[in-house]
Amino acid sequence: MTLALRLLRRPAYLSQSSAFTLQRQQYATPLAIVIRKRSGATEKRAVEKKPQLPPIVPPKIYPAEPKHESAKSDDSDDAQSWSKWPPPAKDDKKLSSQRLSRENVEGYMFKHFFDYIKNYEKLLEKNFPSAMKLYRTYVDGVMDFYNDMKSYLKIARIVNNSPMGLKALNRKELELYMQMPRDMMKVAPALIVVALPLVGYVAMPLIFAYPQLFLCSHFWTLQQRAEFQQAILQRRLKNNKSVFRILQSKLKDAKKHESHQELQQILGMLGSGFHPSVESLLRVKDIFTQPPYDLLSLSRKQVKLLCQLHGVPTPLFKRYHLAEHAFLVHNMDLAIVREGHVHNMHPDGIRRSCYIRGLNPSNLSHEEMIAWLRNWIKISTSLEEQHISMFLYLPVLLGYNHPNNWHLIYDKS
Repeated sequence: MTLALRLLRRPAYLSQSSAFTLQRQQYATPLAIVIRKRSGATEKRAVEKKPQLPPIVPPKIYPAEPKHESAKSDDSDDAQSWSKWPPPAKDDKKLSSQRLSRENVEGYMFKHFFDYIKNYEKLLEKNFPSAMKLYRTYVDGVMDFYNDMKSYLKIARIVNNSPMGLKALNRKELELYMQMPRDMMKVAPALIVVALPLVGYVAMPLIFAYPQLFLCSHFWTLQQRAEFQQAILQRRLKNNKSVFRILQSKLKDAKKHESHQELQQILGMLGSGFHPSVESLLRVKDIFTQPPYDLLSLSRKQVKLLCQLHGVPTPLFKRYHLAEHAFLVHNMDLAIVREGHVHNMHPDGIRRSCYIRGLNPSNLSHEEMIAWLRNWIKISTSLEEQHISMFLYLPVLLGYNHPNNWHLIYDKS
């Protein structure tokens, strides 16, 4: 009976005062089957036992976590932002006004900066006029020299790559092609010294004190160009008399040539103060293809005098550079003919052509310069490669007795 009562007993509830509260759990009541036999002999009980449950473990109770207001505010902000979708458009007028104000500030700063630089240059020009003039001359000269050097390299590529060679160039390009190597060799030491630290500050005034000696025409003023060209031409023309004496001295060695008599008459006219005609000079051109007047038969002294006469400044390979100079000037004459002859040239180009060929153009009229160049070009275009020696003597044959040349050589005033 005691066992039956225990099985039929219900579990008690936990008191409210305990540390934890459990839900009500109910155990299943086992089924008791009591079979009584009418005979009253025995009574059987069948009790089905349920498997024993594990012991009840109270759950752990953790303290409540503090609420974070920031997370809550973020969630609320997100909710508000999504509630206002799509977002409001930005104010373009406000952005443009900000951009304009920034650009105005930048423009104001740059404007005042450049104004300061300009005023600073004016201040230097006012306080140090000679130094600023020297500085500007140097800067402008470097830029002109650099541009001409680029043009020279371009022309050199054309000459090397073109099948026409020098004939593919015009007169100005040929003049630059002839003059630029000389200028580079002349001005290179000065530019190197000026570029050295500390040394350049001392060397620059010294270099500009002698611009004709250390610098080329790119660094000269207009007045200096006129003066220095006259001085250079004067030094060249002073060799006319020596070259003429050589022509006379070699005449006796050419007695066997058929043009000997005509050349003797031509030299006699030059010695008497007259100039021979172009036709008479062309008739004796073949005598300059043979000794003693051909280029290979000339002595070192004669080659040196001809280099000085043509302004070919070279210490080595004088004969080669002299022939190259004659070849370049001859191609210039051909280019002048291709471009419409002398009368289509600019006056500055005509004056420069006279300087190159040994005529002083100072105080000469435009027509006189054109007439002299026409005679030169007529002879030059009639000569061939074997007549190169006569081409080298042309400054004497055409300009020995010219009044302007005599005036430049002997007038000391």
